[in-house]
Amino acid sequence: MTILGPTACGKTALAVAVAARLDAEIISADSRQVFRGMDIGTGKDLNEYHLPDKDIRCHLVDIRDAGEEYSVYQFQNDFINAFNDIVSRGKRPLLCGGTGMYIESIVRSYQLPDAPIDDEYRRTLDGKSDEELTSRLSSYIKLHNHTDTETRDRLLRALEIQEFRASHPDQFTKIPPMRHLVIGVSYPREKVVERIGIRLRQRLEEGMIDEVKRLLDAGVPRERLLKYGLEYKHIARYLTEDYPYEAMYENLYTDIRRFSKRQMTWFRRMERNGVEIHWIDGQKELKLKVEEVMKLIFEAEKV
Repeated sequence: MTILGPTACGKTALAVAVAARLDAEIISADSRQVFRGMDIGTGKDLNEYHLPDKDIRCHLVDIRDAGEEYSVYQFQNDFINAFNDIVSRGKRPLLCGGTGMYIESIVRSYQLPDAPIDDEYRRTLDGKSDEELTSRLSSYIKLHNHTDTETRDRLLRALEIQEFRASHPDQFTKIPPMRHLVIGVSYPREKVVERIGIRLRQRLEEGMIDEVKRLLDAGVPRERLLKYGLEYKHIARYLTEDYPYEAMYENLYTDIRRFSKRQMTWFRRMERNGVEIHWIDGQKELKLKVEEVMKLIFEAEKV
């Protein structure tokens, strides 16, 4: 079972409440919550996993040091290990998050290769324009979005992976067989924007700037924080450049709103590609949302 949705939609609270009803454990599908020390900016909200009568276990949070690389391939393998561990103990796994690529890689059983960095291959691409690289990548795969073409680094990595796949067809992940019930939490766009603004102000008050400063002081490269995007990108710039607080805040607020739209675009594309998502109204009371999810589970298990 999967619970997904854009940022600030309350999916974690719903997943925790459902997990409590099902005696389930949550597997996080968030590309930044895997990193230790990146708590406020990624919205880990670890207190939400502590209910009055029980704690809900969450996997794939705080499993890498900030500054490290983490790929979809690594996520798939970590997911498989967590999934098998949960099932072996007689529990239910519940995937929850907002990183569309991670979720889709599981729901659609992507087979991804463990492609190493290939400096020699990259040298053969020196001097080629981004347009040429994009054209070459499109000869390997159908480009559904701009994720692999946003920067030259991503273009090179995407080409490197496809080149490795072509020459190592047997080295890829294998997702275990599983039935998928995918549930999405939705809000009207104006409510999402309002919730993003409230949450951003809360996180700044909770010490998000100090969190980024601690990461920089601990030796996490500024360039890596910039690549993590959103809060870490803008606050790292604020701390290391002539970047006024007001400009940082407004640009960050704008980027988070755009990010939430990209998340919904990804989820809608998943639907067009055959993934059925059962959308529920995020504005309902939590108890009503839980009951709606339980009804969907009951109906799915009758089939």
